[in-house]
Amino acid sequence: MATLMIQGTTSDAGKTTVVAALCRWLARQGVSVAPFKPQNMALNSAVTTDGGEIGRSTALQALACGIEPHSDMNPVLLKPQSDSGAQVILRGQVHGNMGALDYHAYKAEAMEAVMAAWRSLSERYDVIIAEGAGSPAEVNLRANDIANMGFAEAADCPVLLVGDIDRGGVFAQLVGTLELISSSEQQRTKGFIINRFRGDISLLEPGLDWLADRSGKPVMGVLPYLHGLIVDSEDSIGTTGTSEAGALNVIVPVLPRISNHNDFDPLRLHPGVNLQFIGPDQPIPAADLIILPGSKSTRADLAFLHAQGWTQAIQKHLRYGGKVFGICGGFQMLGESVDDPDGLEGQSGSTKGLGLLAMATTMVAGKQLKNVRGTLNPAATDCAQAEVGFSGYEMHNGVSEGAALAHPLGRIDGSNEGAMSTDSQVAGTYVHGIFDEPAACDALLQWAGLNQSGAAVDYQNHRLAQLDRLADQVEQHLDTDWLCDLLGLPAAAAAPKEMSQQ
Repeated sequence: MATLMIQGTTSDAGKTTVVAALCRWLARQGVSVAPFKPQNMALNSAVTTDGGEIGRSTALQALACGIEPHSDMNPVLLKPQSDSGAQVILRGQVHGNMGALDYHAYKAEAMEAVMAAWRSLSERYDVIIAEGAGSPAEVNLRANDIANMGFAEAADCPVLLVGDIDRGGVFAQLVGTLELISSSEQQRTKGFIINRFRGDISLLEPGLDWLADRSGKPVMGVLPYLHGLIVDSEDSIGTTGTSEAGALNVIVPVLPRISNHNDFDPLRLHPGVNLQFIGPDQPIPAADLIILPGSKSTRADLAFLHAQGWTQAIQKHLRYGGKVFGICGGFQMLGESVDDPDGLEGQSGSTKGLGLLAMATTMVAGKQLKNVRGTLNPAATDCAQAEVGFSGYEMHNGVSEGAALAHPLGRIDGSNEGAMSTDSQVAGTYVHGIFDEPAACDALLQWAGLNQSGAAVDYQNHRLAQLDRLADQVEQHLDTDWLCDLLGLPAAAAAPKEMSQQ
């Protein structure tokens, strides 16, 4: 068994995509490989095959490997609930809520979960590609570190350091990071990957030679900037997309604790949709559809909506015939109230909802975590087809009750799911990923007013195509023989093997 860790000079240096690329490339060579992220702080998460919860990006990397996501792949997941507190997920299950200082003191115990998960994965796979978090040079966080060099030292694995040249100052990033880590960590760092390069590589080569001479470490390769790359991200909300003239205008408020914003990636890719994320204090434009996203702190984000004027904007939007859709926490906000008597998501109390659906939500202990498949209600979507299937996952503490649920958006395993108002202007669901399948996406967008069908992207196939695109970059731009030698593998095959489509 071999473990390689990818660390970055900064957040968003490209660690996630480099790990996904390496995983996909190794899997195409027939190598038994799995991703691993010791500690992750993210509000984008996924449900695992063992009924746990991990970061969404790690689930994407599992897809790259051709395997099902498992809670061992991301043993510590921190889901921020405030500026100084987070829900702590250990090996897929809720451990509790902690303030930043409390968690810092707890990290020695969290490390036990990290190493146990890593050992378990190592028994099942030949290669582990681990991903760091942030930067190993964050000197204020180095004590009891479990996310970067702390894990690498404990697992005794080599490290490759990724720097983002598109930000500028990549040589300072790489050399400065080396200067701020210990001598043993410097020795453990075997080389560099420069990411997101644009231009003529010959102009970069003198810098590469200088870096190798200055550090005594090789540059394993330079990965190009990939235009149009859309894959499940950690936390940064992607705003790029394409749309054609006359597209359906869809707006989404950027909530302070927005979660699982990957729900909207299929809409970003849809040529008939103009998707806009509206940040704090930005004017709220006219739209055809307003979608309220998921939230890790539903009551606090609902209060934010009220304070930002979204309540009035939504009411005006509905008066002019617009549609409103809510996903998970956004669905809960559509009701008459959201109650959290035990303070599961923050301070205990009750917050008035938007009052658009006749239901109320109460936060209860025991998070719902499950992958689901169901069918949309033809009467709700006014779809010509008798049944339109959807798939996705549920991840919530809230339980909703009320008359609105008697008019469901769909059905799962014979039970009602979600709700739609009697005038068909307002709808909501607990299912994340409901736009991923083209038929469901088409049906919901037609309900919202889109006058076309058949243009929706199959997002799962899109994910796989993007992962193969990343793996191709490894083939073309990295020293794969050097990489194989580092991992103790035979030299890479000339041609990749076909992988089954999950």
